[in-house]
Amino acid sequence: MKILSISRTVQHRIRECYGRDSVVIYPPVDTAFYTPAPVRREDFFLVVSAFAPYKRFDLAVEACTRLGQKLVVIGTGQDEAKLKAFAGPTVRFLGWQSDEVIRDHFRRAKALLFPAEEDFGIVPVEAQACGCPVIAFGKGGAVETVSERSGVFFEEQTVGSMIEGIERFEAIRDSFDPRAARKNALPFRPERYEAELFGYIDSVTGMETRRAA
Repeated sequence: MKILSISRTVQHRIRECYGRDSVVIYPPVDTAFYTPAPVRREDFFLVVSAFAPYKRFDLAVEACTRLGQKLVVIGTGQDEAKLKAFAGPTVRFLGWQSDEVIRDHFRRAKALLFPAEEDFGIVPVEAQACGCPVIAFGKGGAVETVSERSGVFFEEQTVGSMIEGIERFEAIRDSFDPRAARKNALPFRPERYEAELFGYIDSVTGMETRRAA
């Protein structure tokens, strides 16, 4: 039986570390909840997640502070005090928020900032499901979930590189179509996940798992 992995990024890591092949089945994203709405995009960037050091939200906070760009930060965690210490007046921290509030911000933000290198990264897919473009670090799961029609990538986890990504996004901002971002997110819907997961289990057990269950 092969190992299951949640992205090609993890698949490659498994092959490098263990010399084993694996089957990629992407995690599900609630595309029925995270949907666009007939509201206008506003002039702020958005960050959503726990404030763990590897998330590198310090890059987003410092980049927007330097540029004088409005940034809304949703989440809590161990890096909260550090992030607030060097955040400028254009950065606003909302703390923990409900899924409904997060969805509302996905619908109104001009783009999600995603400076982390994740195995998969559900937040960029949720944002795109709401029609929101993504500015992401070009490594890890984001390169598998964000396309050139739904966002831009920056090359290094540095403030300068993130600023370059933000400026490049601003230059082509009007070219992004919320429908393209939504379309890019739909392959990750739960129905696809269920079909692929149970289909794989059926293939290795020789039985119809869902009917047995």
